[in-house]
Parts: sequence; C-alpha cells; structure tokens
Amino acid sequence: MRQTTEGFRSRYRAAIHPLYNPWLHSAFVLLFGALAISLFWSNVHQIQPTEWLAVPITLLLFNLGVYLVHRHLGHHKKRFARLFYARHAGDHHSFFAPGHMTYDSARDWRVILFPAWLIVLHTLAVALPLWWLLKQLDSNVAGLVGGFLVLGYLAYEVFHACEHLPPHNPVTRLPWIRQMRRLHALHHRRELMQERNFNIVFPLMDYLFGTLYWEPETEPLNLTRTPMTRMQHQIVIAGHPINVLAYASTVTLWPQWHPSSLRIDGPKGPLHAGARFEEDIRAGGRDGHLSWEVAEYLPGRRWSARAQGDHGLSLVVTYECDSEGNDTHFVRTLEYQFSGIAMRMANRLLLKRRIDAESAASLQALRDMAQKYLAATGVSA
Repeated sequence: MRQTTEGFRSRYRAAIHPLYNPWLHSAFVLLFGALAISLFWSNVHQIQPTEWLAVPITLLLFNLGVYLVHRHLGHHKKRFARLFYARHAGDHHSFFAPGHMTYDSARDWRVILFPAWLIVLHTLAVALPLWWLLKQLDSNVAGLVGGFLVLGYLAYEVFHACEHLPPHNPVTRLPWIRQMRRLHALHHRRELMQERNFNIVFPLMDYLFGTLYWEPETEPLNLTRTPMTRMQHQIVIAGHPINVLAYASTVTLWPQWHPSSLRIDGPKGPLHAGARFEEDIRAGGRDGHLSWEVAEYLPGRRWSARAQGDHGLSLVVTYECDSEGNDTHFVRTLEYQFSGIAMRMANRLLLKRRIDAESAASLQALRDMAQKYLAATGVSA
C-alpha cells in the first residue's frame, strides 16, 4: 500500500547523511547549552529580590518570541526565512502527520531537533548581545537573562522531542507533558497548523492571542475486543489527488457512487476533522444506520472517519491518495467489527463476502463519478 506520509518518511530518511549521529547531535546541544548557561551565571552573585524579576520577564519574552516565529515564519512563507519555512512546514509537518506523530528511531531526531549550529547562533546573536548590554546596568540581571534565554531554548528542544515520543514511553504520561503532547498533536492537523497551538513548552501566548485550541482525545475503538475485519481496495482515478480526495470526502455525494449508502444527513463539501454526519445504509443485504465522526483530513493525502452503528457495529474508513503521473492512486481501507457473537458469525459466513464485493464495486463507481464530476467542474487536471 502506498501511503503519502510513510512515503515521505522513507524519502527523508534516505536523504539523511550516513554519518549523521543523533546522539552526538543531541549531546552537543545539551552540553553547549549547559556550558553557556554556566558561563552566563558564573558572574551572578547575591541576587536582590528585584533582580529576580528578570527571570519571569525573560521567560515571558522568550515564550512570545517562540510564538511569533513559529506562527509567522514557520507556517507563512517569508523570503528571508524560506529555509526555516521549508524545514518546518515542509519537512517536519510532512514527517509528523495525524496518525504518524511519533518517531520510529533515534535517526528521526534529525527532523525534530533544530540544526546543532542554531543553539550557537542563538547564544552568540541573541543571548550574548543582551547580556553585554544589560551588564552595563546590572551584571546579575545580565547573567540571569543570558542564562534563561539559553535555558528556554533547551526547554523547547526537550519538550518538542517529548511531544513526538512513542506513546508507550512513560514520559508521555507525565502531567504537563501529556497535555502539551495533545496540544501539539492538534497543531499538526492540516486544518489547524496555521491557526492554532504554536507554543511548545507553555501555551501562554496561545491563550493571550486567542489561538489556543483544545479537543479531548477521542476514545479509540476497542480493537482488542474482537478481531477487526479489514478489506482494502485500490484504483487509479484521473485527476489531481487534492481534487479526487475532496470529491471522495464530500460525504453528501456518497449515495451517488457507493452502493451501500442510501442517505446522508450532514454538511456539504469535504469534511474536516471533528465534523459529524449521519448515514442510512444497506450493507450485506441489511439496512442500518451509522453515526460518523471525521478523524482527520489531509488534503490530497488522507481522509479518515469512524462510525458507530446498529448491532454493535464499529467501523473505520480511510481514504489515501498519492500521485501517479497525472492521475491519482486511490486506496480505500475499511475496518469493522460487531460486538455480538451472532453478528460476528453472520459476518464470517455471509456478510464479509458481500461487503467486500460492494466495496470493490464502490471504487469502480467512485472512479467513474469522480472523473465525470471533476471534468464537469473543470478541475480534472
């Protein structure tokens, strides 16, 4: 199966220099940061109460700086910051997408951590000049500001790495990190990445600027209850992946091409994550009703939704697209299960074969209807 995110990950990993050492990368950042902090703090002595105010002010300004850079340079292309935009919005957000938010090996740190030289630049171009200016007024304030500017950088790197840890790592269950992981996962949704959750360590600026977005994590289907029936079908459709997936994820059009879909009650147009709709179906010769919620929508790449239905039915449908010349390689994956033993037996004896045949027929109809629709609307190219 061709998967856009997995394909990008494979290409990105193949392009990493063979001599790249993720442990050396992270060790250099941490050791250089610790050395810089110790040097800045080496001349700090007998701090007065008013001088301690430099700490929260520095962290507040650093938080603001991270927010502004992330929001306006990381997700909006500017000529003077095009390399940062390409690395962040292009590489990082393509490597880590909904459903693919964790790294697989230490070499994947290459797309999480900033380049090792950046902490040197941050120290020499930001922290050191501020330290020198403030030293003319108060050496204690200068040392605190310089040290905490570097400490803020290290905190960003550490928290960002924690937000992409595999879910079985015990660190992911720690308070604060758990919540920030959720905020960051929401930020990585395609429809939210330019608008929401830009803070990495503490979401203060997101709160103040009205860009904080929280959504409780949806309880996953209980896949251990019974084995899921899984079927997958593929087809090539003439048209650009963005247009093909937009058509397929416009659920109000499903009755036009899917033989099991009788009626849809829901919003028009391609549905984004969080959207809900209702569907009357006739699958495997049985009538039923499904309540749907869209789990993710990455335009031109991936769309997924889950549903609960009659007779203890739970299902997940996923559409994935990839370019194939001027056409689209379209993959539809259906996973479903019944909670009751009678329906599980009926599925094994009869329903599975009929649903599989209907699913295969639906892709043929999807190809024909999508190509007609795209040609009629002038977006088939």
